[in-house]
Amino acid sequence: MPNIKSAKKRVLVTESKNAANKMKKSELRTQLKTARNAVAAGEISDELVKETQKKLDQAVAKGHISKQAAARNKSRLAKAANAAK
Repeated sequence: MPNIKSAKKRVLVTESKNAANKMKKSELRTQLKTARNAVAAGEISDELVKETQKKLDQAVAKGHISKQAAARNKSRLAKAANAAK
């Protein structure tokens, strides 16, 4: 445990930011899983695909995932959704 006041604050701030980032990544994974399950069940809608792609773009903007990872996920989702139609 740090002794200096600013170092103690950094520990607290880092913990809270890590928790927030973990929650956002978990939210994103849940959204992707929901979309993939909908595709597998044949219940995919354009609205769900757009919402998932928007979440991916927001995650990139916040730095939660890389630009390439988002592009890969969006591409795979669109390809699966088009095949399911």
